[in-house]
Amino acid sequence: MNPYLDIVIRSVCVYLFMVIALRIFGKKELSQLNTADVILILLISNSVQNAMVGSNSSLLGGIVAALVLFIVNFLLKRIMYRSKFIKELVQDKPEILVHNGKIEFKTLAKLGITSDELQEAMREHGIEFYKDVRLAMMEIDGNISIISGNETIKQTHHKRKTHKTLGNIIN
Repeated sequence: MNPYLDIVIRSVCVYLFMVIALRIFGKKELSQLNTADVILILLISNSVQNAMVGSNSSLLGGIVAALVLFIVNFLLKRIMYRSKFIKELVQDKPEILVHNGKIEFKTLAKLGITSDELQEAMREHGIEFYKDVRLAMMEIDGNISIISGNETIKQTHHKRKTHKTLGNIIN
């Protein structure tokens, strides 16, 4: 087999494995990384390097592996954009953690979120008490977003990326 085709196949397999592993272990792993998480990421990247390139440690072999990862990632995002089924298969849905001051303990337990982590997110949003939380969500990217019922508390707003059409660019 062509050594570069071998790298392509190995890289695709490693990429798909990582997508599945992150899906199984949850989106919480992607949010605020601690020291152990950073070490894990470094060790995983080191362990899968040889699985992708095999004995080929050439510059071209590394570039081929990296290019394949970029292409597979691009294609997966395009497929997820077009297919609701694939998107739901790969990506979790947002989860309600607190609604109108009431904590969803089952959801917190399912996601492995401690009360300390939830309180930290509340403090980051300027909220001290659970009763002041109108809605707290674990978002699909692993971050916790919080909306308070108090209009005087500054909320953190995230701008949604929009795709510009030719009409939007001209106008």
